Amino acid sequence: MIEIKNVTKIYSTKKKQVVGVDNVSLTIQDGEIFGIIGYSGAGKSSLLRCLNLLERPTSGQVIIDGVDLTTLNNKQLRQARLKIGMIFQHFYLVSSKTVFDNVAFALKAAKKPKEEIEKRVNELLEMVGLSDKRDAYPSQLSGGQKQRVGIARALANDPTVLLCDEATSALDPSTTKSILALLKKINRELGITIVLITHEMEVVKDICDRVAVMQNGKIIELGTVYDIFTNPKEKLTKTFINSVLRFELPDHLLQKRTGTIVKIQFKGKTAEEAIVSDMLQSFKVKGNILHGKIEYIQEMPLGIFVMELTGEPEEIKRAIHYISQRTNGLEVIAHAA
Repeated sequence: MIEIKNVTKIYSTKKKQVVGVDNVSLTIQDGEIFGIIGYSGAGKSSLLRCLNLLERPTSGQVIIDGVDLTTLNNKQLRQARLKIGMIFQHFYLVSSKTVFDNVAFALKAAKKPKEEIEKRVNELLEMVGLSDKRDAYPSQLSGGQKQRVGIARALANDPTVLLCDEATSALDPSTTKSILALLKKINRELGITIVLITHEMEVVKDICDRVAVMQNGKIIELGTVYDIFTNPKEKLTKTFINSVLRFELPDHLLQKRTGTIVKIQFKGKTAEEAIVSDMLQSFKVKGNILHGKIEYIQEMPLGIFVMELTGEPEEIKRAIHYISQRTNGLEVIAHAA
């Protein structure tokens, strides 16, 4: 659905040039929810805005649904943009217009007939759960409701692609979950390809199929969300994942232990197997779970446990080998004193 080829975006000032996007190439599949994560200044917003040419790339190609947007004239680009919806962090609703008129605005701009506008807006408001707010003004809405209006407006012209620019950053955690659930529903029911940028790994975990990690204008890591969570390569990626999984133990707690401390990662089906129980029955060791957590990523379990193993050194060694073989995910954090 989206192919980005060697896209670079350079911002020029009187004193210097700043590279916002640095030679990025990326393919996003039809119907996928694709996340782009990075801290402020990483280039993710610049890249997203290159997708509908709100920012025109300095070089490179942006191909959406087989059309290279960088080759279009202004009239052709306006037509192409009708199929690319966009929602924003700060909603950008017109305060003097009702909810109905805010959604209808995109349809009027596309010169749709009045009867069609009425029917379409009512359908969209029902889809986002705001039929009862049709005649309300933005000042009368909560943040989550405002974003639902923004989503309805972005969907008005039946886009094939929906771009989400930090769409949940201004919302509380509970409202964020409801908006993400709505986006997932839209993706599944309408088959719309969604590209979202965020600085929150929790958002990526909840909704995305694949994710790209950006730093200094470049993509430094790319993969399925499950693979990125279970096997991150880059330091920045590990930092993002730790913000969600948080399984490190305080140093003072580790220093008080006399056994061998291991961190075990259970991926996929192994998270549902009795591996620790089997190990404790098979070897003369005792196991004390210091910390444990199971997350579900795209409905697949990922379990992380920190354990202290005590017993004879040879038995501990055999137990560690056994778990390593069964899980392919064991790390020794501290050896027995």
